[in-house]
Amino acid sequence: MDDAERDEVEAQRAGDLAAQLRRIHAEEAALHARKLRLLADAFALAEAQQARIPSARSKERDMPLRALAAELGLAVKVNDRTMQSHMWDAHRLTTSFAVTVTALEAGRISRGHVTAILDCGGAIDEPAARAEFERAVLEYAETTTAARTRAYARQQADIRNPLTLQERHDLVVQGRRIWVTDLDDGMSLLNHLLPTALAHGIVDRATRQAKLIKRVDASRRHQVRTTHETTDAAALGAPDSSCETAPDEEVWFDERTIDQIRADLVADLLLTGAPVIDPTLDAAPGGLGAIRATVQITVPVTTLTGVTSGGAELDGIAPVDPATARRLAGDAPGWDRVMADPVTGMVLAVDRYQPSAAQQRYLKARDPHCRFPGCRRPARLCDDDHTHDHARGGPTDVRNLACLCKRHHTLKHATDWTVRQLPGGTLEWTSPAGRPYLDRPPQRVVFVPGDDTAAPF
Repeated sequence: MDDAERDEVEAQRAGDLAAQLRRIHAEEAALHARKLRLLADAFALAEAQQARIPSARSKERDMPLRALAAELGLAVKVNDRTMQSHMWDAHRLTTSFAVTVTALEAGRISRGHVTAILDCGGAIDEPAARAEFERAVLEYAETTTAARTRAYARQQADIRNPLTLQERHDLVVQGRRIWVTDLDDGMSLLNHLLPTALAHGIVDRATRQAKLIKRVDASRRHQVRTTHETTDAAALGAPDSSCETAPDEEVWFDERTIDQIRADLVADLLLTGAPVIDPTLDAAPGGLGAIRATVQITVPVTTLTGVTSGGAELDGIAPVDPATARRLAGDAPGWDRVMADPVTGMVLAVDRYQPSAAQQRYLKARDPHCRFPGCRRPARLCDDDHTHDHARGGPTDVRNLACLCKRHHTLKHATDWTVRQLPGGTLEWTSPAGRPYLDRPPQRVVFVPGDDTAAPF
Protein backbone atom coordinates (compact mmCIF):
# COMPACT_ATOMS: atom_id res chain seq x y z
CA MET A 1 0.00 0.00 0.00
CA ASP A 2 1.52 3.28 -1.08
CA ASP A 3 1.26 6.58 0.83
CA ALA A 4 -1.74 7.83 -1.14
CA GLU A 5 -3.71 4.62 -0.52
CA ARG A 6 -2.80 4.66 3.18
CA ASP A 7 -3.91 8.28 3.50
CA GLU A 8 -7.22 7.45 1.83
CA VAL A 9 -7.83 4.48 4.16
CA GLU A 10 -6.99 6.54 7.26
CA ALA A 11 -9.24 9.38 6.11
CA GLN A 12 -12.07 6.89 5.62
CA ARG A 13 -11.41 5.48 9.10
CA ALA A 14 -11.53 8.97 10.61
CA GLY A 15 -14.83 9.60 8.88
CA ASP A 16 -16.26 6.32 10.20
CA LEU A 17 -15.18 7.22 13.74
CA ALA A 18 -16.78 10.65 13.44
CA ALA A 19 -20.03 9.08 12.21
CA GLN A 20 -20.04 6.59 15.11
CA LEU A 21 -19.38 9.36 17.61
CA ARG A 22 -22.21 11.42 16.12
CA ARG A 23 -24.60 8.49 16.54
CA ILE A 24 -23.50 7.95 20.15
CA HIS A 25 -24.00 11.64 20.91
CA ALA A 26 -27.49 11.47 19.43
CA GLU A 27 -28.29 8.40 21.54
CA GLU A 28 -26.97 10.13 24.68
CA ALA A 29 -29.07 13.22 23.91
CA ALA A 30 -32.20 11.12 23.42
CA LEU A 31 -31.54 9.25 26.67
CA HIS A 32 -31.06 12.50 28.56
CA ALA A 33 -34.33 13.81 27.14
CA ARG A 34 -36.06 10.68 28.46
CA LYS A 35 -34.50 11.34 31.86
CA LEU A 36 -35.73 14.94 31.81
CA ARG A 37 -39.28 13.81 31.07
CA LEU A 38 -39.12 11.24 33.88
CA LEU A 39 -37.90 13.84 36.39
CA ALA A 40 -40.56 16.26 35.20
CA ASP A 41 -43.19 13.55 35.79
CA ALA A 42 -41.80 13.09 39.30
CA PHE A 43 -42.06 16.83 39.93
CA ALA A 44 -45.67 16.77 38.71
CA LEU A 45 -46.40 13.89 41.08
CA ALA A 46 -45.00 15.90 44.00
CA GLU A 47 -47.08 18.91 42.93
CA ALA A 48 -50.22 16.76 42.95
CA GLN A 49 -49.39 15.56 46.46
CA GLN A 50 -48.75 19.14 47.58
CA ALA A 51 -52.14 20.23 46.25
CA ARG A 52 -53.83 17.82 48.67
CA ILE A 53 -52.14 19.38 51.70
CA PRO A 54 -54.51 21.93 53.29
CA SER A 55 -51.77 23.70 55.29
CA ALA A 56 -50.68 27.10 54.07
CA ARG A 57 -47.20 26.71 55.61
CA SER A 58 -44.62 26.47 52.83
CA LYS A 59 -42.42 24.01 54.73
CA GLU A 60 -45.24 21.50 55.17
CA ARG A 61 -46.28 21.84 51.54
CA ASP A 62 -42.68 21.27 50.49
CA MET A 63 -42.48 17.87 52.20
CA PRO A 64 -43.83 15.73 49.31
CA LEU A 65 -41.17 17.17 46.97
CA ARG A 66 -38.41 16.60 49.52
CA ALA A 67 -39.55 13.05 50.21
CA LEU A 68 -39.73 12.16 46.52
CA ALA A 69 -36.35 13.79 45.82
CA ALA A 70 -34.83 11.66 48.58
CA GLU A 71 -36.47 8.53 47.11
CA LEU A 72 -35.13 9.20 43.62
CA GLY A 73 -31.74 10.45 44.82
CA LEU A 74 -30.92 7.42 46.91
CA ALA A 75 -32.06 5.13 44.09
CA VAL A 76 -29.18 6.46 41.94
CA LYS A 77 -26.80 7.55 44.76
CA VAL A 78 -27.35 11.29 44.29
CA ASN A 79 -27.76 13.82 47.10
CA ASP A 80 -31.46 14.60 47.61
CA ARG A 81 -30.88 18.36 47.39
CA THR A 82 -29.17 17.85 44.03
CA MET A 83 -31.99 15.58 42.87
CA GLN A 84 -34.59 18.17 43.86
CA SER A 85 -32.71 20.75 41.80
CA HIS A 86 -32.64 18.35 38.82
CA MET A 87 -36.39 17.79 39.15
CA TRP A 88 -37.03 21.53 39.14
CA ASP A 89 -34.83 22.07 36.08
CA ALA A 90 -36.59 19.22 34.27
CA HIS A 91 -39.96 20.78 35.09
CA ARG A 92 -38.87 24.17 33.78
CA LEU A 93 -37.47 22.68 30.58
CA THR A 94 -40.48 20.54 29.74
CA THR A 95 -42.96 23.31 30.50
CA SER A 96 -41.12 26.46 29.38
CA PHE A 97 -38.73 25.09 26.73
CA ALA A 98 -40.59 22.10 25.31
CA VAL A 99 -39.22 22.66 21.78
CA THR A 100 -35.68 22.51 23.16
CA VAL A 101 -36.36 19.16 24.83
CA THR A 102 -37.77 17.83 21.56
CA ALA A 103 -34.61 18.94 19.72
CA LEU A 104 -32.51 17.21 22.35
CA GLU A 105 -34.58 14.05 21.98
CA ALA A 106 -33.96 14.11 18.22
CA GLY A 107 -30.21 14.45 18.80
CA ARG A 108 -29.95 17.85 17.09
CA ILE A 109 -28.41 19.49 20.17
CA SER A 110 -26.53 18.33 23.27
CA ARG A 111 -27.01 18.64 27.02
CA GLY A 112 -24.61 21.61 26.98
CA HIS A 113 -26.86 23.47 24.55
CA VAL A 114 -29.89 22.75 26.72
CA THR A 115 -28.16 24.03 29.84
CA ALA A 116 -27.15 27.24 28.06
CA ILE A 117 -30.71 27.86 26.88
CA LEU A 118 -32.17 27.23 30.34
CA ASP A 119 -29.58 29.33 32.18
CA CYS A 120 -29.92 32.33 29.89
CA GLY A 121 -33.61 32.16 29.05
CA GLY A 122 -34.99 31.03 32.38
CA ALA A 123 -35.26 34.62 33.60
CA ILE A 124 -37.67 35.56 30.79
CA ASP A 125 -41.10 35.30 32.43
CA GLU A 126 -43.23 36.55 29.56
CA PRO A 127 -44.27 33.44 27.53
CA ALA A 128 -44.29 35.10 24.08
CA ALA A 129 -40.85 36.66 24.59
CA ARG A 130 -39.51 33.37 25.93
CA ALA A 131 -40.83 31.49 22.87
CA GLU A 132 -39.14 34.00 20.53
CA PHE A 133 -35.90 33.62 22.48
CA GLU A 134 -36.08 29.81 22.29
CA ARG A 135 -36.78 29.83 18.56
CA ALA A 136 -33.85 32.14 17.77
CA VAL A 137 -31.32 30.43 20.02
CA LEU A 138 -32.33 26.91 19.07
CA GLU A 139 -31.87 27.64 15.37
CA TYR A 140 -28.36 28.91 16.15
CA ALA A 141 -27.56 26.08 18.59
CA GLU A 142 -28.10 23.40 15.93
CA THR A 143 -25.20 24.84 13.92
CA THR A 144 -22.49 25.40 16.54
CA THR A 145 -21.00 24.49 19.93
CA ALA A 146 -22.56 24.85 23.37
CA ALA A 147 -20.04 27.56 24.36
CA ARG A 148 -20.94 29.76 21.38
CA THR A 149 -24.62 29.04 21.98
CA ARG A 150 -24.33 30.34 25.55
CA ALA A 151 -22.79 33.62 24.39
CA TYR A 152 -25.50 34.03 21.74
CA ALA A 153 -28.25 33.05 24.18
CA ARG A 154 -27.08 35.63 26.69
CA GLN A 155 -27.22 38.29 23.98
CA GLN A 156 -30.70 37.22 22.86
CA ALA A 157 -31.96 37.14 26.44
CA ASP A 158 -30.89 40.76 26.93
CA ILE A 159 -32.66 41.76 23.71
CA ARG A 160 -35.92 39.88 24.24
CA ASN A 161 -36.39 40.11 27.98
CA PRO A 162 -39.18 42.64 28.65
CA LEU A 163 -37.53 43.53 31.97
CA THR A 164 -34.82 46.17 31.95
CA LEU A 165 -31.31 45.40 33.18
CA GLN A 166 -32.05 47.36 36.35
CA GLU A 167 -35.21 45.36 37.02
CA ARG A 168 -33.38 42.06 36.41
CA HIS A 169 -30.52 43.15 38.66
CA ASP A 170 -32.91 44.11 41.45
CA LEU A 171 -34.37 40.61 41.29
CA VAL A 172 -31.18 38.55 41.16
CA VAL A 173 -29.35 40.64 43.77
CA GLN A 174 -31.69 39.06 46.31
CA GLY A 175 -29.81 35.80 45.77
CA ARG A 176 -26.42 37.12 46.92
CA ARG A 177 -24.67 34.68 49.23
CA ILE A 178 -21.36 33.19 50.31
CA TRP A 179 -20.37 29.53 50.38
CA VAL A 180 -17.36 27.22 50.49
CA THR A 181 -16.32 24.54 48.00
CA ASP A 182 -13.78 22.11 49.47
CA LEU A 183 -10.87 21.13 47.23
CA ASP A 184 -7.93 18.74 47.60
CA ASP A 185 -4.70 19.13 49.62
CA GLY A 186 -6.27 21.08 52.49
CA MET A 187 -7.55 23.91 50.31
CA SER A 188 -11.04 25.35 49.88
CA LEU A 189 -12.61 27.83 47.48
CA LEU A 190 -14.50 30.72 49.09
CA ASN A 191 -17.31 31.74 46.72
CA HIS A 192 -19.01 35.11 47.10
CA LEU A 193 -21.97 35.93 44.85
CA LEU A 194 -22.61 39.67 44.91
CA PRO A 195 -23.18 42.60 42.53
CA THR A 196 -20.52 43.06 39.86
CA ALA A 197 -19.49 46.53 41.03
CA LEU A 198 -18.81 45.27 44.54
CA ALA A 199 -16.92 42.21 43.31
CA HIS A 200 -14.62 44.25 41.07
CA GLY A 201 -14.28 46.88 43.79
CA ILE A 202 -13.06 44.23 46.25
CA VAL A 203 -10.52 42.89 43.74
CA ASP A 204 -9.37 46.42 42.86
CA ARG A 205 -8.89 47.42 46.50
CA ALA A 206 -7.00 44.20 47.28
CA THR A 207 -4.84 44.76 44.19
CA ARG A 208 -4.00 48.33 45.23
CA GLN A 209 -3.10 47.18 48.73
CA ALA A 210 -1.00 44.32 47.36
CA LYS A 211 0.90 46.66 45.04
CA LEU A 212 1.54 49.04 47.96
CA ILE A 213 2.99 46.17 49.98
CA LYS A 214 5.25 45.23 47.05
CA ARG A 215 6.40 48.87 46.74
CA VAL A 216 7.19 49.02 50.45
CA ASP A 217 9.08 45.75 50.14
CA ALA A 218 11.02 47.03 47.12
CA SER A 219 11.95 50.16 49.07
CA ARG A 220 13.19 48.04 51.99
CA ARG A 221 15.26 45.91 49.62
CA HIS A 222 16.81 49.04 48.09
CA GLN A 223 17.56 50.47 51.54
CA VAL A 224 19.24 47.27 52.71
CA ARG A 225 21.23 46.98 49.48
CA THR A 226 22.40 50.60 49.78
CA THR A 227 23.34 50.05 53.42
CA HIS A 228 25.45 47.03 52.56
CA GLU A 229 27.17 48.89 49.69
CA THR A 230 27.98 51.79 52.06
CA THR A 231 29.33 49.37 54.66
CA ASP A 232 31.49 47.64 52.06
CA ALA A 233 32.84 51.01 50.93
CA ALA A 234 33.68 51.95 54.53
CA ALA A 235 35.61 48.72 54.88
CA LEU A 236 37.74 49.80 51.91
CA GLY A 237 38.64 53.11 53.55
CA ALA A 238 35.74 55.34 52.52
CA PRO A 239 34.33 57.87 55.02
CA ASP A 240 32.03 56.42 57.68
CA SER A 241 28.28 56.67 57.14
CA SER A 242 25.48 55.79 59.50
CA CYS A 243 23.13 52.92 58.64
CA GLU A 244 19.86 51.82 60.11
CA THR A 245 20.39 48.12 59.38
CA ALA A 246 23.47 46.25 60.46
CA PRO A 247 25.08 44.28 57.61
CA ASP A 248 24.63 40.96 59.41
CA GLU A 249 21.09 41.61 60.57
CA GLU A 250 18.54 39.19 59.08
CA VAL A 251 15.86 41.15 57.21
CA TRP A 252 12.51 39.67 56.18
CA PHE A 253 11.46 40.29 52.59
CA ASP A 254 8.05 39.61 51.10
CA GLU A 255 8.47 36.88 48.50
CA ARG A 256 4.73 36.50 47.84
CA THR A 257 3.21 37.13 44.43
CA ILE A 258 0.49 39.73 43.89
CA ASP A 259 -2.12 36.95 43.75
CA GLN A 260 -0.90 35.48 47.04
CA ILE A 261 -0.86 38.87 48.76
CA ARG A 262 -4.38 39.67 47.55
CA ALA A 263 -5.68 36.36 48.86
CA ASP A 264 -3.98 36.93 52.24
CA LEU A 265 -5.28 40.51 52.47
CA VAL A 266 -8.89 39.52 51.82
CA ALA A 267 -8.63 36.73 54.41
CA ASP A 268 -7.14 39.14 56.97
CA LEU A 269 -9.80 41.78 56.31
CA LEU A 270 -12.61 39.25 56.72
CA LEU A 271 -11.13 37.67 59.83
CA THR A 272 -9.73 40.69 61.68
CA GLY A 273 -10.97 43.82 59.92
CA ALA A 274 -7.43 44.99 59.14
CA PRO A 275 -4.85 43.83 56.59
CA VAL A 276 -1.54 42.37 57.74
CA ILE A 277 1.66 43.19 55.89
CA ASP A 278 3.90 40.55 57.52
CA PRO A 279 2.24 37.15 56.92
CA THR A 280 4.45 35.16 59.31
CA LEU A 281 2.12 33.40 61.74
CA ASP A 282 3.90 34.30 64.97
CA ALA A 283 4.11 38.04 64.23
CA ALA A 284 0.82 38.64 62.48
CA PRO A 285 -2.40 39.31 64.39
CA GLY A 286 -4.39 38.13 61.36
CA GLY A 287 -4.22 35.02 59.22
CA LEU A 288 -4.49 31.76 61.14
CA GLY A 289 -4.00 33.63 64.40
CA ALA A 290 -7.52 35.06 64.02
CA ILE A 291 -9.13 31.62 63.73
CA ARG A 292 -10.58 29.88 66.77
CA ALA A 293 -11.37 26.18 66.70
CA THR A 294 -15.15 26.46 66.89
CA VAL A 295 -15.59 23.60 64.40
CA GLN A 296 -14.86 19.93 64.87
CA ILE A 297 -11.28 19.08 63.97
CA THR A 298 -10.37 15.39 64.01
CA VAL A 299 -6.62 15.04 64.61
CA PRO A 300 -4.61 11.84 65.15
CA VAL A 301 -2.59 12.15 68.36
CA THR A 302 0.59 11.38 66.41
CA THR A 303 -0.07 14.45 64.26
CA LEU A 304 -0.56 16.66 67.34
CA THR A 305 2.74 15.49 68.80
CA GLY A 306 4.58 15.78 65.50
CA VAL A 307 5.48 12.09 65.37
CA THR A 308 3.82 11.69 61.97
CA SER A 309 2.99 14.14 59.19
CA GLY A 310 -0.56 12.90 58.57
CA GLY A 311 -3.23 15.53 58.20
CA ALA A 312 -6.42 16.22 60.13
CA GLU A 313 -10.05 16.48 59.07
CA LEU A 314 -12.50 19.40 59.37
CA ASP A 315 -16.07 18.34 60.23
CA GLY A 316 -15.45 15.02 58.51
CA ILE A 317 -15.64 16.64 55.06
CA ALA A 318 -12.39 18.48 54.28
CA PRO A 319 -8.70 17.72 54.93
CA VAL A 320 -6.55 20.09 56.99
CA ASP A 321 -2.77 20.22 56.76
CA PRO A 322 -0.79 19.11 59.89
CA ALA A 323 0.66 22.56 60.70
CA THR A 324 -2.80 24.17 60.66
CA ALA A 325 -4.22 21.31 62.74
CA ARG A 326 -1.55 21.71 65.42
CA ARG A 327 -2.02 25.51 65.51
CA LEU A 328 -5.80 25.20 65.89
CA ALA A 329 -5.30 22.53 68.54
CA GLY A 330 -3.05 24.90 70.49
CA ASP A 331 -5.71 27.62 70.40
CA ALA A 332 -8.56 25.30 71.47
CA PRO A 333 -9.56 25.65 75.15
CA GLY A 334 -9.76 21.87 75.65
CA TRP A 335 -10.07 18.48 74.06
CA ASP A 336 -12.23 15.41 74.52
CA ARG A 337 -10.55 12.04 74.55
CA VAL A 338 -12.55 9.56 72.50
CA MET A 339 -12.27 5.84 73.25
CA ALA A 340 -12.63 3.59 70.25
CA ASP A 341 -12.65 -0.13 69.58
CA PRO A 342 -9.02 -1.06 68.74
CA VAL A 343 -10.14 -3.40 65.95
CA THR A 344 -13.12 -1.73 64.29
CA GLY A 345 -12.31 1.88 65.23
CA MET A 346 -15.92 2.35 66.39
CA VAL A 347 -16.37 5.14 68.95
CA LEU A 348 -17.32 3.59 72.32
CA ALA A 349 -17.34 6.41 74.88
CA VAL A 350 -16.21 9.94 75.75
CA ASP A 351 -14.64 10.32 79.20
CA ARG A 352 -16.48 13.34 80.60
CA TYR A 353 -18.63 13.43 83.74
CA GLN A 354 -21.64 15.61 82.89
CA PRO A 355 -24.16 13.28 81.12
CA SER A 356 -25.90 15.60 78.67
CA ALA A 357 -22.71 17.33 77.56
CA ALA A 358 -20.93 14.00 77.26
CA GLN A 359 -23.72 12.62 75.10
CA GLN A 360 -23.46 15.61 72.79
CA ARG A 361 -19.69 15.24 72.55
CA TYR A 362 -20.12 11.54 71.87
CA LEU A 363 -22.51 12.24 69.01
CA LYS A 364 -20.27 14.88 67.45
CA ALA A 365 -17.38 12.41 67.61
CA ARG A 366 -19.37 9.53 66.16
CA ASP A 367 -21.35 11.54 63.61
CA PRO A 368 -19.09 14.06 61.82
CA HIS A 369 -22.03 15.05 59.63
CA CYS A 370 -25.77 14.54 59.16
CA ARG A 371 -26.69 10.85 59.22
CA PHE A 372 -29.12 10.87 56.31
CA PRO A 373 -27.51 8.84 53.49
CA GLY A 374 -25.43 11.09 51.26
CA CYS A 375 -25.76 14.27 53.36
CA ARG A 376 -22.54 16.08 54.32
CA ARG A 377 -23.95 18.84 56.56
CA PRO A 378 -21.40 19.22 59.41
CA ALA A 379 -22.51 17.89 62.81
CA ARG A 380 -22.05 21.30 64.44
CA LEU A 381 -24.90 22.56 62.23
CA CYS A 382 -27.17 19.58 62.98
CA ASP A 383 -29.75 18.69 65.62
CA ASP A 384 -29.24 15.91 68.19
CA ASP A 385 -32.29 13.95 67.11
CA HIS A 386 -34.03 11.11 68.99
CA THR A 387 -34.30 8.25 66.51
CA HIS A 388 -37.35 6.96 68.38
CA ASP A 389 -39.25 10.13 69.26
CA HIS A 390 -38.81 11.28 72.85
CA ALA A 391 -42.48 12.25 72.98
CA ARG A 392 -43.31 8.61 72.25
CA GLY A 393 -41.05 7.15 74.91
CA GLY A 394 -37.69 7.23 73.16
CA PRO A 395 -34.85 7.47 75.71
CA THR A 396 -32.22 10.20 75.69
CA ASP A 397 -29.44 7.73 75.11
CA VAL A 398 -26.62 7.69 72.56
CA ARG A 399 -28.13 4.47 71.20
CA ASN A 400 -31.25 6.49 70.35
CA LEU A 401 -29.59 9.74 69.23
CA ALA A 402 -28.11 10.82 65.91
CA CYS A 403 -27.09 14.06 64.23
CA LEU A 404 -29.58 15.23 61.59
CA CYS A 405 -29.57 18.51 59.71
CA LYS A 406 -32.72 20.63 59.74
CA ARG A 407 -33.76 19.42 56.30
CA HIS A 408 -33.57 15.71 57.11
CA HIS A 409 -34.80 16.14 60.69
CA THR A 410 -37.93 17.70 59.22
CA LEU A 411 -38.10 15.03 56.51
CA LYS A 412 -38.13 12.32 59.19
CA HIS A 413 -41.03 13.87 61.09
CA ALA A 414 -43.13 15.35 58.27
CA THR A 415 -43.05 12.61 55.63
CA ASP A 416 -43.34 8.83 55.41
CA TRP A 417 -39.57 8.36 55.63
CA THR A 418 -38.76 6.28 58.75
CA VAL A 419 -35.54 5.41 60.56
CA ARG A 420 -34.40 3.00 63.25
CA GLN A 421 -31.03 2.75 64.94
CA LEU A 422 -29.17 -0.56 64.82
CA PRO A 423 -26.27 -1.63 67.08
CA GLY A 424 -23.09 0.37 66.59
CA GLY A 425 -24.88 3.57 65.61
CA THR A 426 -25.96 2.34 62.17
CA LEU A 427 -29.17 3.99 60.94
CA GLU A 428 -31.59 2.09 58.75
CA TRP A 429 -33.71 4.49 56.73
CA THR A 430 -36.81 3.26 54.88
CA SER A 431 -38.25 5.29 52.02
CA PRO A 432 -41.99 5.78 51.47
CA ALA A 433 -41.70 3.17 48.70
CA GLY A 434 -40.33 0.65 51.23
CA ARG A 435 -36.69 0.63 50.10
CA PRO A 436 -34.13 0.36 52.94
CA TYR A 437 -30.89 2.41 53.05
CA LEU A 438 -28.15 1.94 55.66
CA ASP A 439 -25.95 4.77 56.94
CA ARG A 440 -23.02 3.62 59.07
CA PRO A 441 -20.88 5.93 61.22
CA PRO A 442 -17.28 6.19 60.01
CA GLN A 443 -14.79 3.87 61.66
CA ARG A 444 -11.99 5.97 63.08
CA VAL A 445 -9.87 6.79 66.11
CA VAL A 446 -10.09 10.53 66.81
CA PHE A 447 -9.50 13.40 69.20
CA VAL A 448 -12.09 16.19 69.15
CA PRO A 449 -11.93 19.68 70.71
CA GLY A 450 -13.72 20.21 74.02
CA ASP A 451 -15.02 23.31 75.78
CA ASP A 452 -13.14 23.41 79.07
CA THR A 453 -9.82 24.98 79.90
CA ALA A 454 -8.37 22.03 81.78
CA ALA A 455 -6.81 19.14 79.92
CA PRO A 456 -9.18 16.16 80.04
CA PHE A 457 -6.33 13.66 80.37
